[in-house]
Amino acid sequence: MTLVELMVATGIGSVVVAAVMALVLFSSRSFAALTNYVDLDIYSRNALDKMSSEIRQAKRLTYYSPTELRFETTDPVSGAVNTLTYRYDEPTRTLNRIYTGQTNILLRQISTNTLQFQMFQRNPVRGSVDQYPTTDPTLCKVVQMSWICSRDILGRKANTESVQSAKVVIRKE
Repeated sequence: MTLVELMVATGIGSVVVAAVMALVLFSSRSFAALTNYVDLDIYSRNALDKMSSEIRQAKRLTYYSPTELRFETTDPVSGAVNTLTYRYDEPTRTLNRIYTGQTNILLRQISTNTLQFQMFQRNPVRGSVDQYPTTDPTLCKVVQMSWICSRDILGRKANTESVQSAKVVIRKE
C-alpha cells in the first residue's frame, strides 16, 4: 500500500465517520425534541382535564383575573362550601391548584406570559357559537383557559411547545 492510497482511504473514512456522527447527532436531538413534546402534551392534557372537571362542578366563579380564577365549590360528601383557586405563578412558571388550604402544582414549565384566563356570559353571540366576554364574575358562565408550555433541549430553545386551550361551561351556575 502506498502513501497516496493510505491518505485517500483515511480521507474517505473521515468523511464517512463525520457523516455518521452528524446523523447520530441530528437523530438524538430529534428524538429528544419528540420526547419533550409528548411529555409536555401529557402534562398539559392532564391539567386541562382536571381543571375542566372541577370547573364544571363548581358552584360559581367568585374572583377573576387573567392569571387567577377562584370558584366556590360544594363538597359532595360533607356539603361544606370550599374555595377552589387556580393561580399562575410567573416567577416559577407554574399553575397552582389551591383547595382547602393545600397547594398543588398542576402544571410546570409554562412559557412566560402565555397563560391566560378569560370569562364569558351565558348568552351566545347572535349568529355564532361564541359567547359575550364579561368582566363581572357573577355573570360568568363560561371560562376559557389557554397556555403554552416549553422546554429547552440541551440548553437551547427548541420547538417543543405544547399549546392548550379550552372553554369550559360552569354547569351548576
